[in-house]
Amino acid sequence: MPEIYRRKTVTATIGNVRMGSDVPVVVQSMTNTDTADVQGSIDQIASLAAAGSEIVRVTVNNDEAAQAVPYIVEGLDKLGLQTPIVGDFHYNGHLLLNKYPACAQALAKYRINPGNVSIGRKNDDNFRTMIECAVRNQKPVRIGVNWGSLDQALLTTMMDQNSRLPQPLPARDVMIEAMLVSALSSAEAAERYGLRHDQIILSAKVSGVRDLIDVYTMLAARCDYPLHLGLTEAGMGVKGIVASAAGLAPLLLAGIGDTIRVSLTPKPGGDRSEEVLCAQQILQSLSIRSFTPQVTACPGCGRTTSTFFQQLAEQIQDYLRVSMPAWREQYPGVEEMKLAVMGCIVNGPGESKHANIGISLPGTFEEPKAPVYVDGKLVTTLRGDTIVTDFQRILDEYVRTHYGAAAAESSQLVEVH
Repeated sequence: MPEIYRRKTVTATIGNVRMGSDVPVVVQSMTNTDTADVQGSIDQIASLAAAGSEIVRVTVNNDEAAQAVPYIVEGLDKLGLQTPIVGDFHYNGHLLLNKYPACAQALAKYRINPGNVSIGRKNDDNFRTMIECAVRNQKPVRIGVNWGSLDQALLTTMMDQNSRLPQPLPARDVMIEAMLVSALSSAEAAERYGLRHDQIILSAKVSGVRDLIDVYTMLAARCDYPLHLGLTEAGMGVKGIVASAAGLAPLLLAGIGDTIRVSLTPKPGGDRSEEVLCAQQILQSLSIRSFTPQVTACPGCGRTTSTFFQQLAEQIQDYLRVSMPAWREQYPGVEEMKLAVMGCIVNGPGESKHANIGISLPGTFEEPKAPVYVDGKLVTTLRGDTIVTDFQRILDEYVRTHYGAAAAESSQLVEVH
């Protein structure tokens, strides 16, 4: 994995997860269950954690949700899951945190939106109450500014000031500056009320890709707090995935961002964990972190009228996903493995040689054989109806011998001799 520059930040600790420039970028997600539904929330959090979410946020919007939080955390603990749970507060967080101290204690972090508390208005009593609760319970806080719920008093003041300038700035620029001022002034106030500098995480979320890149680039230049990245509403399907990748990639490659979420809108009844897999794939595609072995597969063309290579690529990808929970425990480093499933002779052998394990299936009119390469060398040629099972057997053997105890013993023998 190549070295990636990271903007220097302080390190914050959320439950058992550390966040900042001296640790890998953290993947997080959010439930869409009714938090008051304890079992439903536990089930979804467990699913998100199994997919790889390292932090999960839940809505805490009413008495029932606040009362449910300790039971959710207790239920997760019984499952052996220590995934930090973050409480998302808007409007009434100051009331709920004081009214339900067990909720305040059970949460690993509070998320506060400055636009939806009293800060920036006549007083900041509500914001101060939440910060003081965080201080009492020694909980970190994410101060999360959203342009859809920006502090309107602050924005109005800044717009008025801008209108009086000889050459007023575009409204977009003023709004971005207002977001930065809201985040940084709220962080300053939080420290003034007793929160430590290393207990603060900032975010400034928007829904446009160019706006996201601009606001975080400027925010990163003005502070050393860890930053949480993500579009506030990415959208559904391809649109949401592409927009998230397009927005996050330039920032991450510039060293900006310490935790990310891909806020995909799932289909009705869809799998919420898709957003976790998408976030992981963005990080892995950028060579920032590795989560699962990667499969390179060609898109197909007139040379590959057979769909067999597509089916094999899908089967291998599914096999890796199913195998990874056990492999992750038994075979450290297996997530770095690269496979290639190619459809014809044009790029097949070359791509296969670049992978740890590669197979080049026969294209249209080619001889019906599939050469298999291991670490760049041709090791066998598969034929017949058992190509899939034969290739999986080669894959299993490679994992066992290169990442498991057998690999460690082999390494020790090499050192001895």
